[in-house]
Amino acid sequence: MHRLGLISSNVFQIAALIAGLVAALAVLLAGVALLRLWFTGDHGWRNCFGALFWGLLCLVPFAWHAQLAWRYPHVTDVATASTGLLPLTFEPDTARMPNARMLSREDHLRSFPSALTRAYPIAPEELHALVLRLIAQQGWDVRFDQVPSEFSGRINARVTTLIGWREEVVFGISTTPTGSKIDMRSASIGAAHDFGSNGNRIMSFLSSLDNEVTAFIRDNPSLNQPDAADEAESPQVEMGGA
Repeated sequence: MHRLGLISSNVFQIAALIAGLVAALAVLLAGVALLRLWFTGDHGWRNCFGALFWGLLCLVPFAWHAQLAWRYPHVTDVATASTGLLPLTFEPDTARMPNARMLSREDHLRSFPSALTRAYPIAPEELHALVLRLIAQQGWDVRFDQVPSEFSGRINARVTTLIGWREEVVFGISTTPTGSKIDMRSASIGAAHDFGSNGNRIMSFLSSLDNEVTAFIRDNPSLNQPDAADEAESPQVEMGGA
């Protein structure tokens, strides 16, 4: 229901908390009952083990997120450049989102070492097209698309996680003397902890983009070669002899 937008994030968090407490209580009571049956020898082992199994099964998602919270820093916004250069789209949920929790430069490099600015020897328009193709493969919802021309290009896309959290991804593409570069930002809209999803998303996407750019350059070997007409028009320099 949270993923489909049928309930708000606040209601989902309360419902998840109640479900976790009920599951923990079921496990506790099943343990107490099993201990009692051990000493009394009464009937009811099957029911106790059933309650213990279903209670533990319901606690698996909580255990999974607990280990993610222990493994990754408490953060909700990860970016390869200043967030001022990678603004989020202004929507109602963006306006209500809590203050972002970000990492220091040292923590960023330690937790997400490959989430860094990428520079490629291809034109910004070509890089923009490759990024859009990867976004389509991911199934993300593009909310803003500015093709790079005399200004830097920007793409904003929305992502819905498995359990329904909304996160926004921002790409900034600009020209460099040797081609183009791209920065990326991934931010949680309503969650208080991203459990590593934003940083891992950036690393995974940029790794895929590295492969896409490598394949693009391989399939276009004359991409950065000087044009024949330009070579013909270039002045000839004679070397003086003795």
